[in-house]
Amino acid sequence: MYDRFGLFINGTWTASQDGTTAPVFSPVTQQALGQVPMASVTDTEAAIASAATGFAAWRAKSAFERADSLHAIADEMKRRTNEAARMISLETGKPIAQSGREWALCIDQFRWFAEEARRIYGRIIESRVPGGRFEVHHEPVGIAAAFTAWNFPAALIARKVAPALAAGCSIIVRPSSQTPGVAMVMVDCCRAGTLPAGAVNLIIGPTDATYAPIMASKAVRKVSLTGSTRVGQQMIRDAAATMKKVSMELGGNAPLIIYDDADLEAALNAAVPTKFANAGQVCVTADRFYIHDSLHDAFVSGFVERTKAIKLGDGLDPSVGMGPLINAGRLAEMEKIVAGAVQAGATLAQGGKRATGFNAGHFFEPTVITDCTDDMGVMADENFGPIAAITRFSSDDEVLTRANASDMGLSAYAFTQSPKRARRTVAELKAGMVGINSFAMAASEAPFGGTNHSGMGREGGTEAILDYLDVKSSQMVWA
Repeated sequence: MYDRFGLFINGTWTASQDGTTAPVFSPVTQQALGQVPMASVTDTEAAIASAATGFAAWRAKSAFERADSLHAIADEMKRRTNEAARMISLETGKPIAQSGREWALCIDQFRWFAEEARRIYGRIIESRVPGGRFEVHHEPVGIAAAFTAWNFPAALIARKVAPALAAGCSIIVRPSSQTPGVAMVMVDCCRAGTLPAGAVNLIIGPTDATYAPIMASKAVRKVSLTGSTRVGQQMIRDAAATMKKVSMELGGNAPLIIYDDADLEAALNAAVPTKFANAGQVCVTADRFYIHDSLHDAFVSGFVERTKAIKLGDGLDPSVGMGPLINAGRLAEMEKIVAGAVQAGATLAQGGKRATGFNAGHFFEPTVITDCTDDMGVMADENFGPIAAITRFSSDDEVLTRANASDMGLSAYAFTQSPKRARRTVAELKAGMVGINSFAMAASEAPFGGTNHSGMGREGGTEAILDYLDVKSSQMVWA
C-alpha cells in the first residue's frame, strides 16, 4: 500500500537509510495496512539540508511563478481525489464522504494560497527625514517544519504546506506515524508543481529521530504544530533555544449554547452530525452543551433520537455515519470518561460503551450524557471522542460565565435568532472562533485558530501567510 512512496527528500522518494520500517494499522480491522519507513537522525538531517537548498531556489521564484505552481498542485490533487479519500478512510476509519470533503478542503487551501502569493503587499511610509521614505517588505522566514496529528491527516498538512509555499518557504512535513499515507499522496501531488528539489520534504518516524533534530537545528526557522496542548507547550520551550517562530493549533473544549429563542430543529440537525463526525475526534467540535431550561428536555429527546439513528461501521461503506476511534487507547479513555461522569451523578442517556456486533475495530457507541455539572471531568476536560455532555442554564449572564470557565479557547458555538444576543455572545466568549447558528469554521478564506491554552497563530485566511513571513523595513534617503 505504501510501496511506491516512502520518505521524500531532495525531490525523491526513498527508504530510510538504516532500512527501519514500522506497520500502520487499520482502526477498523486492527490489521496492518502496510509498512512505512521510519526516518533516522541521518534522514532528518538530510531533509533539513535538502530544505535549505530548496529554500534558496524556491524563494528566488516570483510570486506569480509560485502561484502557478500551487494551482498545478491543486489540479493534481483534484485528479487524485478518489485515491486520497480512500487512503484517509483506510487509515482513520472515518466515513468516505467525510474523507472526500476533507480532501476538497485541501485542494481549496492550495487554490486560496496560490492567489495569496500574489498579494503579499508591502507599504510606503513617509519619513521625518528630509528626502527619506520607509519601505516595508515581507520576506519568507526560511525553512518551516509542519507537525500534524492523525485526526485530519490531509487538511492539517495542507493548512501548513500551502501558505508556507505561497510565502516562499521550503517545508519539512512530519505527519503522525498512524496516518502517513495521505501525507505521501499530497507530497506526491506537489511534484506536479515542478517545485525545486527540497522545497517540500516528508519524514516519518519517532520523536528522537525526527522532532529532536528539527528543533535543535538553527536552519529551521519556523515550526507549526497541530496537536495537544501538552506537546505544544514542550515545542514552545524547545523552539526558544534557537528562537524559532511558532504557530500552534492545540486542544479545545468547545461550548455550545442553545438559547431560549433558538431554532430547535436547525440546532439539532446541525449539532448531531457535527458532534459525531470522525467519531468526535475533532478539536473544534462541541463538547459542552449548555441548553436553556425551556428547551432542555426537547433538545435532549431530539438529540438522543438522532444519535440512535447513526450507523457504525467501516468508513468505506457509504451508508456508515460513524467509524471507529483511532486506537485501543482512545476506547479505554472513553470508558473512563463515561464511568467518571456516571459515578459523579450524571445520567447516561444513550450509548456509553464499546459497540457490539464487530469482530474487530475500535468502535464506541455515540454517547449522550445529561445532568452534567461543570466540575465533572466530562465537562471540564476535552473528551476528543463521541461523547456529548449536556447541562442546563437559565440566564445569558450565567451561561456566558460558565462557558468561559476553561483554559481552552479554540472554538465556541451558539444558536439564537436575536442579532443583539449573537453580537454579545461573539464579544464575550473567549475563543478564537465563534459560530452563530453554524459549525462551519474551517474555510480557506477565514483565519482558523485559538487563544489561551488552545494555541497561537492562524491557519487560513490572509492572516495565515503572515506566520511564514518576516517583516523588513528600509529607509532610503535621497538628497
